[in-house]
Amino acid sequence: MKKILLLLLILSGAISLSAGDDFCGIRNNAFQEGESVSYNVFYSVIGLYVNAGTANFSVGLEKFGHKPVYHVTGVGTSNSSYDWIFKVRDKYETFIDTSTMQPLKFLRNVEEGGYKINENVTFNKDQNIAVTTKGVFKVPACIQDVLSSIYYARNIDFSKYKVDDKIPFTMFLDNEVYNLYIKYLGKEEIKTKYGKFRAIKFKPLLVKGTIFSGGEKMTVWVTDDANHVPLRIESPIVIGSIKVDMMGYKNLRYPMSSLISFR
Repeated sequence: MKKILLLLLILSGAISLSAGDDFCGIRNNAFQEGESVSYNVFYSVIGLYVNAGTANFSVGLEKFGHKPVYHVTGVGTSNSSYDWIFKVRDKYETFIDTSTMQPLKFLRNVEEGGYKINENVTFNKDQNIAVTTKGVFKVPACIQDVLSSIYYARNIDFSKYKVDDKIPFTMFLDNEVYNLYIKYLGKEEIKTKYGKFRAIKFKPLLVKGTIFSGGEKMTVWVTDDANHVPLRIESPIVIGSIKVDMMGYKNLRYPMSSLISFR
Protein backbone atom coordinates (compact mmCIF):
# COMPACT_ATOMS: atom_id res chain seq x y z
CA MET A 1 0.00 0.00 0.00
CA LYS A 2 2.96 2.33 0.53
CA LYS A 3 3.12 5.40 -1.71
CA ILE A 4 -0.04 4.47 -3.61
CA LEU A 5 -0.49 7.77 -5.41
CA LEU A 6 3.19 8.44 -6.09
CA LEU A 7 3.39 4.97 -7.61
CA LEU A 8 0.56 5.73 -10.01
CA LEU A 9 1.98 9.13 -10.87
CA ILE A 10 5.45 7.85 -11.62
CA LEU A 11 4.24 4.93 -13.70
CA SER A 12 1.65 6.82 -15.65
CA GLY A 13 3.94 9.80 -15.95
CA ALA A 14 6.58 7.61 -17.47
CA ILE A 15 5.46 8.75 -20.91
CA SER A 16 6.85 12.23 -20.57
CA LEU A 17 9.21 14.25 -22.74
CA SER A 18 12.79 15.46 -23.02
CA ALA A 19 14.31 18.82 -23.79
CA GLY A 20 14.71 19.31 -27.50
CA ASP A 21 12.45 16.48 -28.60
CA ASP A 22 9.48 16.77 -30.94
CA PHE A 23 6.98 17.23 -28.11
CA CYS A 24 8.02 20.67 -26.85
CA GLY A 25 5.13 23.04 -27.38
CA ILE A 26 2.59 20.28 -28.00
CA ARG A 27 -1.05 21.38 -27.74
CA ASN A 28 -3.66 19.63 -25.65
CA ASN A 29 -6.03 17.52 -27.72
CA ALA A 30 -6.56 14.67 -25.24
CA PHE A 31 -8.39 15.95 -22.13
CA GLN A 32 -10.68 18.73 -20.96
CA GLU A 33 -11.88 20.64 -17.92
CA GLY A 34 -14.08 18.48 -15.68
CA GLU A 35 -12.43 15.17 -16.50
CA SER A 36 -12.13 12.73 -13.59
CA VAL A 37 -10.55 9.25 -13.63
CA SER A 38 -10.45 6.82 -10.68
CA TYR A 39 -8.25 3.79 -9.94
CA ASN A 40 -8.03 0.84 -7.59
CA VAL A 41 -4.63 -0.27 -6.32
CA PHE A 42 -4.13 -4.00 -5.74
CA TYR A 43 -1.27 -5.62 -3.81
CA SER A 44 -0.09 -9.22 -3.87
CA VAL A 45 2.50 -11.23 -1.93
CA ILE A 46 1.63 -14.83 -2.87
CA GLY A 47 -0.26 -14.34 -6.13
CA LEU A 48 -3.59 -13.25 -4.63
CA TYR A 49 -4.35 -9.57 -5.18
CA VAL A 50 -6.19 -7.59 -2.50
CA ASN A 51 -7.69 -4.12 -2.93
CA ALA A 52 -5.32 -1.94 -0.92
CA GLY A 53 -6.32 1.60 -1.91
CA THR A 54 -7.72 4.07 -4.40
CA ALA A 55 -6.57 7.07 -6.42
CA ASN A 56 -8.40 9.78 -8.36
CA PHE A 57 -7.25 12.38 -10.89
CA SER A 58 -9.35 15.44 -11.80
CA VAL A 59 -8.91 18.48 -14.07
CA GLY A 60 -10.08 22.04 -13.44
CA LEU A 61 -9.57 25.27 -15.39
CA GLU A 62 -8.54 28.48 -13.61
CA LYS A 63 -6.06 31.37 -13.60
CA PHE A 64 -2.50 31.24 -12.23
CA GLY A 65 -1.33 34.84 -12.14
CA HIS A 66 -2.65 36.11 -15.46
CA LYS A 67 -2.31 32.79 -17.28
CA PRO A 68 -5.09 30.24 -17.82
CA VAL A 69 -4.00 26.88 -16.38
CA TYR A 70 -5.24 23.35 -16.01
CA HIS A 71 -5.36 22.68 -12.28
CA VAL A 72 -4.86 18.94 -12.00
CA THR A 73 -5.32 17.20 -8.65
CA GLY A 74 -4.37 13.64 -7.73
CA VAL A 75 -5.53 12.11 -4.45
CA GLY A 76 -4.55 8.69 -3.09
CA THR A 77 -5.73 6.87 0.04
CA SER A 78 -5.31 3.46 1.59
CA ASN A 79 -8.54 1.57 2.29
CA SER A 80 -9.80 2.15 5.81
CA SER A 81 -9.46 -1.52 6.70
CA TYR A 82 -5.68 -1.23 6.13
CA ASP A 83 -5.15 2.12 7.87
CA TRP A 84 -4.07 0.42 11.08
CA ILE A 85 -1.23 -1.24 9.15
CA PHE A 86 -0.15 1.66 6.94
CA LYS A 87 -2.26 4.79 6.56
CA VAL A 88 -1.94 6.74 3.29
CA ARG A 89 -3.43 10.18 2.63
CA ASP A 90 -1.66 11.78 -0.34
CA LYS A 91 -2.51 14.83 -2.43
CA TYR A 92 -0.67 16.12 -5.49
CA GLU A 93 -1.46 19.25 -7.51
CA THR A 94 -0.01 20.78 -10.67
CA PHE A 95 -0.83 24.00 -12.52
CA ILE A 96 -0.23 23.58 -16.27
CA ASP A 97 -0.03 26.50 -18.70
CA THR A 98 -2.80 25.79 -21.24
CA SER A 99 -0.82 27.36 -24.10
CA THR A 100 2.43 25.42 -23.61
CA MET A 101 1.41 22.39 -21.51
CA GLN A 102 4.32 23.20 -19.18
CA PRO A 103 3.90 23.16 -15.38
CA LEU A 104 4.12 26.46 -13.51
CA LYS A 105 3.69 25.07 -9.99
CA PHE A 106 3.67 21.68 -8.28
CA LEU A 107 2.40 20.86 -4.77
CA ARG A 108 2.76 17.63 -2.82
CA ASN A 109 1.19 16.92 0.60
CA VAL A 110 1.96 13.39 1.72
CA GLU A 111 1.03 11.40 4.83
CA GLU A 112 2.18 7.80 4.75
CA GLY A 113 2.42 5.67 7.86
CA GLY A 114 3.34 8.62 10.07
CA TYR A 115 5.71 10.13 7.49
CA LYS A 116 4.67 13.58 6.29
CA ILE A 117 6.06 15.88 3.62
CA ASN A 118 4.92 19.17 2.12
CA GLU A 119 6.59 20.15 -1.14
CA ASN A 120 6.15 23.35 -3.12
CA VAL A 121 7.87 23.72 -6.52
CA THR A 122 7.67 26.77 -8.78
CA PHE A 123 8.99 26.44 -12.34
CA ASN A 124 10.56 29.51 -13.94
CA LYS A 125 10.48 28.77 -17.66
CA ASP A 126 12.43 31.91 -18.62
CA GLN A 127 15.43 30.94 -16.51
CA ASN A 128 14.95 27.15 -16.68
CA ILE A 129 15.02 26.75 -12.92
CA ALA A 130 12.86 25.00 -10.33
CA VAL A 131 12.47 26.78 -6.98
CA THR A 132 11.62 24.40 -4.12
CA THR A 133 11.63 24.40 -0.34
CA LYS A 134 15.16 22.93 -0.57
CA GLY A 135 16.67 25.50 -2.94
CA VAL A 136 16.98 26.53 -6.58
CA PHE A 137 17.72 23.87 -9.20
CA LYS A 138 18.70 24.16 -12.86
CA VAL A 139 16.35 22.19 -15.12
CA PRO A 140 16.23 21.61 -18.89
CA ALA A 141 13.60 23.10 -21.16
CA CYS A 142 10.30 21.19 -21.28
CA ILE A 143 10.84 19.66 -17.83
CA GLN A 144 7.71 18.15 -16.30
CA ASP A 145 6.68 17.16 -12.79
CA VAL A 146 5.29 13.71 -12.03
CA LEU A 147 1.67 14.85 -12.36
CA SER A 148 1.86 17.24 -15.32
CA SER A 149 3.78 14.63 -17.32
CA ILE A 150 0.77 12.33 -17.35
CA TYR A 151 -1.40 14.91 -19.06
CA TYR A 152 1.32 16.16 -21.40
CA ALA A 153 2.13 12.60 -22.47
CA ARG A 154 -1.48 11.78 -23.26
CA ASN A 155 -1.06 13.96 -26.33
CA ILE A 156 1.78 11.85 -27.81
CA ASP A 157 1.09 10.45 -31.27
CA PHE A 158 2.12 6.81 -30.77
CA SER A 159 1.62 6.05 -34.45
CA LYS A 160 5.04 7.64 -35.04
CA TYR A 161 6.81 4.83 -33.20
CA LYS A 162 7.81 1.26 -33.96
CA VAL A 163 7.88 -1.64 -31.51
CA ASP A 164 10.94 -1.43 -29.22
CA ASP A 165 11.50 2.26 -29.97
CA LYS A 166 12.73 4.15 -26.89
CA ILE A 167 11.15 7.53 -26.12
CA PRO A 168 13.35 9.67 -23.82
CA PHE A 169 11.86 11.90 -21.15
CA THR A 170 13.07 14.22 -18.40
CA MET A 171 11.34 14.58 -15.04
CA PHE A 172 11.94 16.72 -11.95
CA LEU A 173 11.29 14.72 -8.78
CA ASP A 174 12.55 15.13 -5.20
CA ASN A 175 14.83 18.01 -6.22
CA GLU A 176 16.56 16.00 -8.93
CA VAL A 177 16.38 15.79 -12.71
CA TYR A 178 15.93 12.26 -14.09
CA ASN A 179 16.71 11.35 -17.70
CA LEU A 180 14.78 8.19 -18.46
CA TYR A 181 12.90 6.54 -21.32
CA ILE A 182 10.00 4.28 -22.14
CA LYS A 183 10.13 1.35 -24.53
CA TYR A 184 7.10 1.22 -26.83
CA LEU A 185 5.76 -2.34 -27.09
CA GLY A 186 2.93 -1.86 -29.58
CA LYS A 187 -0.78 -2.52 -29.20
CA GLU A 188 -2.84 -5.35 -27.73
CA GLU A 189 -6.18 -6.14 -26.13
CA ILE A 190 -6.23 -6.24 -22.34
CA LYS A 191 -8.87 -7.33 -19.83
CA THR A 192 -8.97 -5.26 -16.63
CA LYS A 193 -11.25 -5.10 -13.60
CA TYR A 194 -13.32 -2.55 -15.53
CA GLY A 195 -13.56 -4.28 -18.90
CA LYS A 196 -11.80 -5.32 -22.09
CA PHE A 197 -9.89 -2.65 -24.04
CA ARG A 198 -7.75 -2.04 -27.08
CA ALA A 199 -4.59 -0.65 -25.53
CA ILE A 200 -1.14 0.80 -26.16
CA LYS A 201 1.59 -0.98 -24.19
CA PHE A 202 5.04 0.12 -23.00
CA LYS A 203 7.74 -0.38 -20.37
CA PRO A 204 9.34 2.57 -18.57
CA LEU A 205 12.95 2.58 -17.39
CA LEU A 206 12.75 3.04 -13.61
CA VAL A 207 15.13 4.59 -11.13
CA LYS A 208 16.04 2.18 -8.33
CA GLY A 209 14.35 3.22 -5.10
CA THR A 210 12.86 1.96 -1.84
CA ILE A 211 9.96 0.18 -3.56
CA PHE A 212 11.12 -0.58 -7.11
CA SER A 213 14.29 -2.08 -8.48
CA GLY A 214 15.70 -0.31 -11.51
CA GLY A 215 15.26 -1.42 -15.10
CA GLU A 216 12.39 -2.29 -17.42
CA LYS A 217 10.34 -4.44 -15.05
CA MET A 218 7.16 -2.40 -15.11
CA THR A 219 4.41 -2.59 -17.75
CA VAL A 220 1.86 0.14 -18.52
CA TRP A 221 -1.23 0.12 -20.76
CA VAL A 222 -3.18 3.21 -21.95
CA THR A 223 -6.36 3.40 -24.03
CA ASP A 224 -5.87 3.09 -27.77
CA ASP A 225 -8.10 6.06 -28.55
CA ALA A 226 -7.80 9.85 -28.56
CA ASN A 227 -8.04 10.03 -24.73
CA HIS A 228 -4.93 7.93 -23.94
CA VAL A 229 -6.19 7.25 -20.42
CA PRO A 230 -3.91 4.99 -18.31
CA LEU A 231 -5.71 1.65 -17.94
CA ARG A 232 -3.41 -0.69 -16.05
CA ILE A 233 0.02 -0.70 -14.40
CA GLU A 234 1.79 -3.86 -13.24
CA SER A 235 5.12 -4.15 -11.48
CA PRO A 236 7.07 -6.29 -9.02
CA ILE A 237 8.15 -4.39 -5.90
CA VAL A 238 10.58 -5.15 -3.09
CA ILE A 239 8.05 -7.49 -1.45
CA GLY A 240 5.31 -8.84 -3.73
CA SER A 241 3.80 -7.00 -6.67
CA ILE A 242 1.22 -4.33 -7.46
CA LYS A 243 -1.49 -3.81 -10.05
CA VAL A 244 -3.34 -0.53 -10.66
CA ASP A 245 -6.59 -0.63 -12.67
CA MET A 246 -8.75 2.21 -14.00
CA MET A 247 -12.20 1.73 -12.46
CA GLY A 248 -14.22 4.77 -13.53
CA TYR A 249 -14.23 7.98 -15.53
CA LYS A 250 -16.40 10.95 -16.43
CA ASN A 251 -16.28 13.96 -18.73
CA LEU A 252 -13.67 12.55 -21.08
CA ARG A 253 -12.98 14.73 -24.10
CA TYR A 254 -13.84 11.88 -26.51
CA PRO A 255 -15.92 8.71 -26.30
CA MET A 256 -14.05 5.74 -24.81
CA SER A 257 -13.90 4.03 -28.21
CA SER A 258 -11.17 1.62 -27.09
CA LEU A 259 -13.61 -0.14 -24.73
CA ILE A 260 -14.60 -3.49 -26.28
CA SER A 261 -16.79 -4.83 -23.47
CA PHE A 262 -17.51 -4.39 -19.77
CA ARG A 263 -16.27 -6.98 -17.30
